[in-house]
Amino acid sequence: MMNGAAADGLSGLLEWSEPIIYDRLLMAYRARLGEQAAVWKLARLHCRVWRALISGDMVQFETSRDDLVAALAENRLNLDNLAADDAGIMVELLEVVMARYHNSMRTAKSYHLALIELAARLRPPRRAA
Repeated sequence: MMNGAAADGLSGLLEWSEPIIYDRLLMAYRARLGEQAAVWKLARLHCRVWRALISGDMVQFETSRDDLVAALAENRLNLDNLAADDAGIMVELLEVVMARYHNSMRTAKSYHLALIELAARLRPPRRAA
């Protein structure tokens, strides 16, 4: 069971993290695939995975992640790419929290606990690409 501070942090992440996550994913997929149309599709799919993860909808998380894994395979990307992107997102979110909330220990703690919760929820996809 999650504590109230982590729940507050997750609620906050739902409010502001999606543009950051999406931009990070666009950069990652562009670095691998150039300016192909698939970049936008993959970023949108992956962003849906993160939205479900942050909201705690693990059924939608698994479904969205399966869709993403299939799309990655279509573009000759693999689970290592997925793991690297997810790790990069976690680091970026942590950097934003540290930079933005360094003067508010209570808020920073909530976000840190939320990120720990997200890390615990992230697990390998049910099927490999």
